[in-house]
Amino acid sequence: MATLRQIRQRIRVARNIQQITRAMKMIAAARLKRAQDRVLAARPYAEKMQILIGTLALASGSIEHPLLQSREQVRRVGVLLITADRGLCGSYNTNVIRRCLDFVQQYDSEQVRLLTVGKRGMQFMQRRGYPAVQHFSIPLSGPTVAHAQEIAGIAQQMFLSEEVDEFYLVFSRFRSALVQIPTVQRLLPVEQVEAENGHVEHLDFIFEPSSEELLRRLLPRYVLNLVYQALLEATASEHGARMTAMSAATDNAGKMISTLTLNLNRARQAAITKEILEVVSGAEALKENE
Repeated sequence: MATLRQIRQRIRVARNIQQITRAMKMIAAARLKRAQDRVLAARPYAEKMQILIGTLALASGSIEHPLLQSREQVRRVGVLLITADRGLCGSYNTNVIRRCLDFVQQYDSEQVRLLTVGKRGMQFMQRRGYPAVQHFSIPLSGPTVAHAQEIAGIAQQMFLSEEVDEFYLVFSRFRSALVQIPTVQRLLPVEQVEAENGHVEHLDFIFEPSSEELLRRLLPRYVLNLVYQALLEATASEHGARMTAMSAATDNAGKMISTLTLNLNRARQAAITKEILEVVSGAEALKENE
């Protein structure tokens, strides 16, 4: 049984942990608010861009563009895995990495060209035989368009040079602080998507400039937007998962303090009772000797 000194020491440790986790929860909550605002602000633009590409593709009929060309044989695939640089965010990293691993295991390791954002994913996949050909670092303040431009440019170069035949994004889509959905999304070749209502009304369009010129300008921007949106979603998911994990850790530390305090009171009461019994026993022994 633990001594009073040991129990008091455990209570001090638990209180220190509670203070640290409470502070980390507050920091994560502040960062989550900013990241969530950025995600919600970017989604309408992404949805409208998706509808625009779908409308343009349908109205233009058969379109040929390098970023739209599907290849008959998929020899190599590119994968961008987006995780966190740090832990202490519950199962966030584990869920995204598991989703990525399930996806790439359908290919041989020589067929996968892995790009990573976040040290956790890079280190794990390297131990599993999927080393990253390039790694990107995102600051705690969140991704910028410049980060997305760098990644999207490399992805397009790999696809156009036929280094890869398809390119995918693996990230966690943000729903709430409690819900993040690991997602695999094809980036290249660009899918000719449809509008959100399931169809695009067929109208006669007059294009100025031509539809090919519009696609030449819009498709790279669409690819850039997909990468940027994935980075924003992953950042918000990370902060949401960390806030939830730190909240649970704070609650668990509080429960531990309550349990240890109860054990301390019981141990103290037992020690007092033992001392009383020793005094009474000593007094009774003195009486018998007289």
